[in-house]
Amino acid sequence: MEVAGDPATGLLLTADHASAHVPDGIDLQVPADLMRRHVAVDIGVEPLARALCADLGCPGLLGGTSRLVIDLNREEDVPGLIPLVSDGHLIPGNADAAMGAERARRIERYWRPYQDRIARAVRERRPTLLLSLHSFTPRLRDGEARPWEVGILYNRDERAPRLALPRLEAAGVVTGDNQPYSGRRLNATMNRHGEANDLPYLGIEVRQDLIGDAAGVARWAAVLAPVIAAVRDALR
Repeated sequence: MEVAGDPATGLLLTADHASAHVPDGIDLQVPADLMRRHVAVDIGVEPLARALCADLGCPGLLGGTSRLVIDLNREEDVPGLIPLVSDGHLIPGNADAAMGAERARRIERYWRPYQDRIARAVRERRPTLLLSLHSFTPRLRDGEARPWEVGILYNRDERAPRLALPRLEAAGVVTGDNQPYSGRRLNATMNRHGEANDLPYLGIEVRQDLIGDAAGVARWAAVLAPVIAAVRDALR
């Protein structure tokens, strides 16, 4: 899914887990209710991504396939690319897809085109700042409550995070520095398109209960857009 915008803004937004779509011909064999939960899609991310692109005037590239079909924020050679279990939920329809011909087919049909679109946009537009938008559940199935409202994730490149963190805190946002998990452990899309190109990036995670409706999306777009713009301007 592509969101139109002006490359002259110096921003390119990506959202790996923006959709719960399961393509025809794939049967995950999970309850329909599970496809509306965080294991299948980053709740609130698609509307928030579209709102941020509108507010900032920037283009966006949104993943159009559920993370239960293939996780677009994983390297293509890791076991979890096609999950057999997610937050304690079995995904029976992936038992024969985790390796072999079906794994290769899903990579070529869904993972590679998404990654190639981002690579082409980065190459052609050379944005000042690459944005990665995700959302996180307030609590994993067997985990502790996550108090952060927003998390900023990164691996080695800390240029944009060090500009964003104090600005979010000044705005009164309860902010996680490489929380609720570390970008040094899971940062595949930004490693590939940000770190590998020496391109500053901002990995933004928003707690899902805060953006579960239109009012929440509007509120957090209004909070995040000025911070993103200020980070971009500081990097220019």
